[in-house]
Amino acid sequence: MGLKLKQNKRYNYKPRFYKGDGSPFAMKGKFDSERSTLEASGGLKKRMLKAVDEYQNSPDKAVNRRVLIIVSVLALIFLFIIDFDLTIFF
Repeated sequence: MGLKLKQNKRYNYKPRFYKGDGSPFAMKGKFDSERSTLEASGGLKKRMLKAVDEYQNSPDKAVNRRVLIIVSVLALIFLFIIDFDLTIFF
């Protein structure tokens, strides 16, 4: 009793008078060419491993540092909201 999602139909419509390459109706994300985690092959574990590998092997270390700072600030705000006692860390 496997539940499978219905796949969308794909059409290869080619406009008659379009002179460019590809399709003028193709929707593509702004940063799709730079990300390696977009392909749909593999399960959730494989996608997460690819995302972590891409994060660790990123050439821009300033972005990684900025993400870690933002995550830590958000975690501290969350702990403050739920009245967590921060004195156990000191």
